[in-house]
Amino acid sequence: MTQRHLGVAVAPNDLLEPLRALREELEIPEGFSAQAEADAEAAAGRPQPGQDLTGIPFVTIDPPGSMDLDQAVHLEAHGTGVRVRYAIAAVGRIVQPGSALDAEIHARGVTVYGPGHSFPLHPRVLSADAASLLPGAVRAAYLWTIDLDDAGAPVRASVELARVRSVARLTYSEVQGALDAGADLPAPVPAGFAALFERVGRLRQEVERERGGVSLDIPEQIVERDDSGGYRLDFRGTAPAEGYNAQISLLTGMEAARLMREAGIGVFRTLPDAQDRDVKRLRRCARALELRWPQAMEYPDFVRSLDSSQPTHAAFLDQATSLFRGAGYEAFDGGAPDAPMPHGAIASEYAHVTAPLRRLVDRFGLEICLAHSQGSEVPEHVRTALPALPEAMAEATRRANAYERGAVDVMEALVLQGREGHEFAAVVVDVDDRPRKGGGQRGTVMLENPAVEAYVYGEDLPIGEEVRVRLLEANPASRTVRFELA
Repeated sequence: MTQRHLGVAVAPNDLLEPLRALREELEIPEGFSAQAEADAEAAAGRPQPGQDLTGIPFVTIDPPGSMDLDQAVHLEAHGTGVRVRYAIAAVGRIVQPGSALDAEIHARGVTVYGPGHSFPLHPRVLSADAASLLPGAVRAAYLWTIDLDDAGAPVRASVELARVRSVARLTYSEVQGALDAGADLPAPVPAGFAALFERVGRLRQEVERERGGVSLDIPEQIVERDDSGGYRLDFRGTAPAEGYNAQISLLTGMEAARLMREAGIGVFRTLPDAQDRDVKRLRRCARALELRWPQAMEYPDFVRSLDSSQPTHAAFLDQATSLFRGAGYEAFDGGAPDAPMPHGAIASEYAHVTAPLRRLVDRFGLEICLAHSQGSEVPEHVRTALPALPEAMAEATRRANAYERGAVDVMEALVLQGREGHEFAAVVVDVDDRPRKGGGQRGTVMLENPAVEAYVYGEDLPIGEEVRVRLLEANPASRTVRFELA
């Protein structure tokens, strides 16, 4: 999972206008039409479909305050392995295909996130209420049952439509606290859940290592007030529990891809292998942050050696998201692609199915997996929508990433504002070889403190070298940070 987490410890007014202008520039809608809201209200009142499995004590694990709860998990020992039950919100079963609401969901494609706020894919009456797996509420879900052997490998997987009920909304810190103390979580969470959760997470992490995959523990990038009344940039690391949770999601996505290949219809999430140029650039970022990356050590091993609770490690992991450029979707019907289509970071075929409240494509993948698992026909509206999904998701993801990147630019400019003329230690991590009007070169520098990446201008920029740079401009309104060689 590569989504950056952005936050503000205070809500500086300096952020509001630049972000409003950015949303206008990117045409990001902030609300739904009256008809779509009416459709959502009607959808919220529809009966929740599926067989009654509300007796299974599911729990959700999310950041504090989350209301758009896509997944709930239940774990139990099964032979020498573990049975994983993963319930995923069945929002697609209550949204009417072809409605005004459905059209606006398609136009959005994804939930868009910024520092301390979001613009949801679905109206909040669904995303934060009637379709969310909130504790105590009976909700329709695609229920995955995946049996793992004692090494963490899946031996059986199935999908059914069920009504489920979560018994607790847990945070990562609560789960991590129980793991650190070697204790159970309080009732009504089933006894032994925390230990099984850690076991599954660690087993799947080892499977990931063996197949050559890598997961990024992407830290939260946050702006806080400093003692001088200005702002500082900080990173907050992720707890191991967050990584364990991600492994269950990845497991489900890989099993989804397998079912789609068997069915001959589906949509894979694709990512080309990292390019040498990008890896070399990351090595220069590591140097800028004074991290030792042995030349003989491969990128996945280096990433696994990092601890996102350490600020420089966290800053590097934030930069490492650049290796995920080129991600896309590949839809197919009438037979799966002849050649395997592995996701470059996961090192396996993979499909997005675990976040239907926040990503449009997931609800269609879930319907395909359900149909194949139950031996039924894929619904016609799913089959009809499939060819257009890759382009729709590409545009939606581009827009969301641009907003996220723009928000980071605003935050970094805010941190540096007022320090124009100051010098900083940096490393030139990239140089644009294209000719520039007026001569000289434009490159990219990485500062160690604050951990900011920005443009630098000068003659013969020494790529990979340590330099002193002088801040020329830090303008939150234009989302601009510029340096020159000192």
